[in-house]
Amino acid sequence: MVEIYKNIQLNKVKETDAAFLFDLMREIYGSAYSRFWEDEGAWYVRSQYSQEVILKELLEPQADYYFVIYKDAIVGIFRIVWGEKLKGLLQQKQVKLHRIYLSDEVQGKGIGKKLLSWLEAKAIKKGYQILWLDTMDSHEQAVQFYTKTEYTYFSHVFLPYELMFDKMRKMNQMYKVLKR
Repeated sequence: MVEIYKNIQLNKVKETDAAFLFDLMREIYGSAYSRFWEDEGAWYVRSQYSQEVILKELLEPQADYYFVIYKDAIVGIFRIVWGEKLKGLLQQKQVKLHRIYLSDEVQGKGIGKKLLSWLEAKAIKKGYQILWLDTMDSHEQAVQFYTKTEYTYFSHVFLPYELMFDKMRKMNQMYKVLKR
């Protein structure tokens, strides 16, 4: 268990947690992104959080995958990929915040900000220069959050998923230069 702040911890996701992680993401993802999909995101959750995909992601040596714990309850997930570079960004040492999802009940409590601060400090200690992430352009709350925490728009991609509504496919790539 990693202590982030008072009442906020990270606990590594293990292989035996795959079914629980799937159920958690079905709840969290559906709540945040159901309006993006014809099927309310069911296909995406099945494809990205299947046991096979989770087990594969847990085996990636450069990745850390955590449950987010707040006041002794699991309220989300947090996945980091060390050394993954954002195409077109030249700085040498980059880290990607691959996933951060928090349940509706803890939105606005400062947990996301504390997680980012912890990750930034850890990345600086490891000698990383850039922290980057993808965020849905149509998820205004997330874009505003990252902008407030000094992330800069770099580029975007359009997701190819058939069941996703066309107007929701734009994914912003944002980054932050880490200050030592």
